[in-house]
Amino acid sequence: MINFNKFYKLFNIISTCLVIISVLLLFVKGLNFGVDFKGGTLIELRSNDKNISITSIRDSFSNMNLGDVNIKKFGNESDFLIKIEKKDTSVNAIEEIKKNLSESIGSSFNFRRVENVGPKVSSELLKSGIIAIIISLAAMLFYIWIRFEWQFSLGAILALFHDVIITLGLFSLFNLEINLSIVAAVLTIVGYSMNDTVVIYDRVRENLKKFSDIKIFELTNISINETLSRTIITSVTTLLALISIYLFGGEILKGFSLAMIMGVVFGTYSSIYIANPILVKLRVSQKTILKEET
Repeated sequence: MINFNKFYKLFNIISTCLVIISVLLLFVKGLNFGVDFKGGTLIELRSNDKNISITSIRDSFSNMNLGDVNIKKFGNESDFLIKIEKKDTSVNAIEEIKKNLSESIGSSFNFRRVENVGPKVSSELLKSGIIAIIISLAAMLFYIWIRFEWQFSLGAILALFHDVIITLGLFSLFNLEINLSIVAAVLTIVGYSMNDTVVIYDRVRENLKKFSDIKIFELTNISINETLSRTIITSVTTLLALISIYLFGGEILKGFSLAMIMGVVFGTYSSIYIANPILVKLRVSQKTILKEET
């Protein structure tokens, strides 16, 4: 049997530091909002010349006075995804961009996709995304409140916030783009983390009723070990699928899959080293369960 609780004080210190750093990053550096939330124009283009470099395309766009321009490879070597600050997708504007590209680079381009998100739409999307996350967290907290005793609820709440805050902190640290797919990933992380925590908590409650003479420090460790095979199988199979999506799913799915990978790792970790140590610190016992049930 693995003695997980032997290291919980060390990991609690590490988690506290990571949460504080993540909060500071979110307030100081902020998040890199994509076109979905910031507004702008998204262009997917394909060059007929496979030897065209990102540098030459970036230099060409910098001479067009379009504001902030972000360019990256998209799929094949000749495909590029371009995000520009200027919110103008009229036929004349696109034709002008195409003409300037051809003149400055000397190659023809095929504009495969052009999307525009105005400031009003982007602000509404951002507001809707925040509301969706808040509602999902509130629903999870309500479920835990009616499903378990308050000590269990507190552990699950802290584990949830731990996972979401650190994931967003890493996105801020590495300046990764936040778009609608990332919001979907965060919502999925909330569900995954809660599911893993509930499985262990259910076993803890069962063991509390079964072994009245075992202290909560040892009992939580027993419960984690009893559910360990299920945790490993679920986490590993999920990670295998997510890593495959990250490596082979293309540029659009990279942000979503990366957020999910971090969420699965943190969700599994927090179920063991955030949610369960709360029960130890609050000295949960069989009397706690019996008192709540009566």
